[in-house]
Formats: sequence, C-alpha cells, structure tokens
Amino acid sequence: MWHYCETGAGRPLILLHGIGMSHSAWDAVIPRLPPTRRVIAFDIAGFGSTPPLPAGTAPTIVNLVDGLEQSLQEMGIRVPVDMAGNSLGGGMALEAARRGLARTVVAISPIGLWERRPAPHVPYVFASLRFTATTIPRALKALLWNPLLRECALAVPMSVGSRRMPLGDAYRSVDDLAASTAFEDTFECTRAPFFGRDISVPVTVAFGHRDWILTRGSRHRDRLPTAATWIEKDRWGHVPMWADPAGVTQLILDGTRHPLADGLPLERSHRDTSRTSAIVDERECVRAVPGVR
Repeated sequence: MWHYCETGAGRPLILLHGIGMSHSAWDAVIPRLPPTRRVIAFDIAGFGSTPPLPAGTAPTIVNLVDGLEQSLQEMGIRVPVDMAGNSLGGGMALEAARRGLARTVVAISPIGLWERRPAPHVPYVFASLRFTATTIPRALKALLWNPLLRECALAVPMSVGSRRMPLGDAYRSVDDLAASTAFEDTFECTRAPFFGRDISVPVTVAFGHRDWILTRGSRHRDRLPTAATWIEKDRWGHVPMWADPAGVTQLILDGTRHPLADGLPLERSHRDTSRTSAIVDERECVRAVPGVR
C-alpha cells in the first residue's frame, strides 16, 4: 500500500502530486479544505515514502493507476471517488476517470495532453533540477533561502509566486526531488499522449498562463470530452499550490461538487477567489508497506 497522509472525515477526496514531489506538495492547500471531506494525499510509487512499482513493472500511467487502485482497495475506500491531481498526478486522475475509478476530477496542469511528446525543453529542465538536487543540494538550498532567488529558481519548474513558499517547504521539495528513485523511469514511461474522450464523469482541467513546462502545444482539448471544463489562470505556473493555495482550494471544491452528494447544482467557477474553509492541519500519515504496490 502506498504511503499517504489524511485529514478530515466524510466523502473521500484523493490528492495526487507531480513528478519528483510527494504528498507535501499539497501542504498549503490541505488546511483550507473543509473537515467534511476525508482528504487523502498519496505519495505516488517511487516518490516520497512509497517505494517504486515492483521490479519488471514499468511506471506508466496505467500501471501507476493500478497501484493507486490497489491502495484504495486495501484502505477500504469504495470507488469511484473524487480526485485532484497536479502534473503527473493530473494525468493519473484523468486515467482513473477513464477507467471508472473517479467520480469527479480536477486536473491541474495534467501531463499527456500533448500531440506526441512533451515540449523539447522539458527533459533539460528536469534533468538540470535532478542533477542539482542530487549532487549539490546544499548549494540549491542556500539559493532558495533568499525569497527573490527562490522565485527565480522555481518560476519555471513550479510557478511564478514561489517566493511565497515557506522555506521549510522549499527545502523539502529539494529533498523530495533528490530522493525520487523512480524519477527518470517515470518521466520516460509517461511520455505517451493520453486519449480520454470516452470519460463520462465531470472533469475540470486548469492550466496557468505562466506554465512554462506544459506550454500551448501540450494542451490539446480534443483529447478529452467536449463537456470537460477548461480553465486558464492568469498568475499560475505549473505547480501553483504554494503560489495561490486559496485559488487551488476553490478550484478543487468547485470541481468536486456533486449534485447527488451535495444537493447542489454542478457549477464550476472560472473566477479567482480567496474564499475557503480553513481547518487545523492535523494529519495522520501512514507509511507504505514495503514490497506491496
């Protein structure tokens, strides 16, 4: 079973992070989600405290979602469930929706919506970050100590506005990246384009105008149903959770509303807003079981 942290009680909400990160990518968002949701943030296989998929199992989107499904089953969580994901996690949430595992999906900068492969600059950006985090992590952390330099260093891989990231979270992101044992394999195995026009559940896709990882060529709308809601955010980059936690929270709340469960019309906001519900951040973390996918 994958490592996860959870808080709250009620209808489950699954959070899935991006490549090279961990459940901590949601640290600025989770305290703003209402306590009436059972929020579960996973470490995807090969990242955070979850070991890679078993030997011989390639970390494709399909196989990663297999691992997610198995973890949900072992936790006793019935599918379909609401899911929100960023980057790699967004692509996984879309695949889960295609397979009937998700009831609603909020995909923030999801991978896989490109024509044939990611933009040519992306492998070089990620390779340089991995090299720096694994070979000279102290130098990288020293750079991140200054908010202005933190902004410059993280604007492309994460988001403009990353100067707002707490220093401890910035250091944690370096540690998570350095410890991502499945980074290279996962990047190589998740480059295939995604096709999900047969998805039948509500899907919200959000990209930032300042996302310099997934540029316009990686946002093909014809890969998803015509009913999917597409949102563009002016001040967001590729990983906006620290730059605009209130906006990300509201997007998730809007996109995972369900008329049968909430007694509300299924409406999704296209406006930036800071109205959220705050709770005390008291989370239970459960480590992955070694040898279990």
